[in-house]
Amino acid sequence: MTDVPGAARRRELTLALVAERGFVRVADLASTFGVTPVTARADLDALERGGAIRRVHGGAVPMNGAAGTGDRPEREPTFEQALEASVRPKQAIGEAAAALVRSGQSVILDVGTTTLQIARALRRRTDLDDVTIFTNGLSIALELEPEIPRFTVVVTGGTLRPKQHSLVHPLAGSMFDEIHVDLAFIGGNGVDAAHGVTNANLPEAQVKTLMLRAAARVVIVADASKLGEVHLGRIAPVDAFNLLITDAAAPEVLIEEFEALGLPVLVAGAEPGSPADPPQPTT
Repeated sequence: MTDVPGAARRRELTLALVAERGFVRVADLASTFGVTPVTARADLDALERGGAIRRVHGGAVPMNGAAGTGDRPEREPTFEQALEASVRPKQAIGEAAAALVRSGQSVILDVGTTTLQIARALRRRTDLDDVTIFTNGLSIALELEPEIPRFTVVVTGGTLRPKQHSLVHPLAGSMFDEIHVDLAFIGGNGVDAAHGVTNANLPEAQVKTLMLRAAARVVIVADASKLGEVHLGRIAPVDAFNLLITDAAAPEVLIEEFEALGLPVLVAGAEPGSPADPPQPTT
């Protein structure tokens, strides 16, 4: 009879499996280690308390998308630091998001490096004309400036946050009380089934909530590293959004959680016809 590994060794191996596979089931762990499902759940609970994993229905996924390290940045990264991270996934998300825009529409582009990729993808859409874009991101406004007058670019105003080159309260939200746009693309530092869409900075989270209310259709854009994360400022529950666009590294179990709550998920770069690549939404 094979010896059952001790709790410490079992949890070490469990953590390695979560990091390797991206998702492990309680039943599989019980079978692998020759323990009861109750013991397997207890191991996962202990690892979650230590910040190494995140429990989901039926099993666990890595915390923070970082191979089970559980490390959370102590400080909000600058815009430039974020711009260097996950470049290709963000480009794929930007292309998928820009494909939803039609000539003659009005659009909100939230501040952020993923939404900057949307702006760049919109510039490459030579078929687009007469698009009005509202933004609270100075980097996004400057990116779009060469497309004037093909695009009309409206900057919200407000108080400048140097770290993200974003405009926040006071005054940043006043414009959103006066407009109603066709489509809003909103970013966030965390997208979690239970805790909703959240952001590390409270003033930015407040502006994002106003953007959501000012749009007929709202899309949350977040690369896989943001999924399952929870931060200080809550923007809205996931079912307040019409679509999540993420990248191919998104764990299927998290996608299933979002879809079960009524949030469709479009995986940028997924193979056509795959379960995570639903039909193109209409605008």
